[in-house]
Amino acid sequence: MNYLAHAFLSFEKKDLVIGNLISDFVKGRKKYDYREGIQQGIALHRAIDEFTDNHIITRQAKLIFKPAAGAYAGAFLDIAYDHFLANDKRYFTPESLSLFSQGVYDILITEEKYPEKFSRVLPFMIEHNWLYNYRLEYGIEKSFEGLVKRAAYLEKSEPVFDLFKKNYALLAGSYHHFFDELYTFAQQFADRLHKI
Repeated sequence: MNYLAHAFLSFEKKDLVIGNLISDFVKGRKKYDYREGIQQGIALHRAIDEFTDNHIITRQAKLIFKPAAGAYAGAFLDIAYDHFLANDKRYFTPESLSLFSQGVYDILITEEKYPEKFSRVLPFMIEHNWLYNYRLEYGIEKSFEGLVKRAAYLEKSEPVFDLFKKNYALLAGSYHHFFDELYTFAQQFADRLHKI
């Protein structure tokens, strides 16, 4: 899953939000540089990723992007899932997504210690309102472009974005069949962390 889903699946707990969003930038024992609640957010992020990556629906949906994205198919699928979450009327209206996004940014700017790479990403996330803009096709196109810039061997995002548009209904169906299971898993995992 991508930034919006990880933030949403932190269940409005400040340290879980922070840990969940910085996890990809924290390697090995560096997690112990952070307080326990943030460490729990890092653990939650990794559990969410493992559940997602190993789910049969995700493995099948990745194949949609494979011809154009190769090994990055999963990363593009994560962004696509954020788009469908942002437009999932069970969880968000445009207004509530805007409020939720601002709430996440408000949490993130209160923390002073971040991995260097996340510190560089955060101002762009806020300035360009990534969390909200996942709901827009334009926002997904920009996210795909950003992923290609960071990728080791991809040169163009257009072929992947074309696959996204052509397979929109199929990808939406994958999200809707998968996300409720992920939500339940993440909630149960977060509840167990809270009891530790």
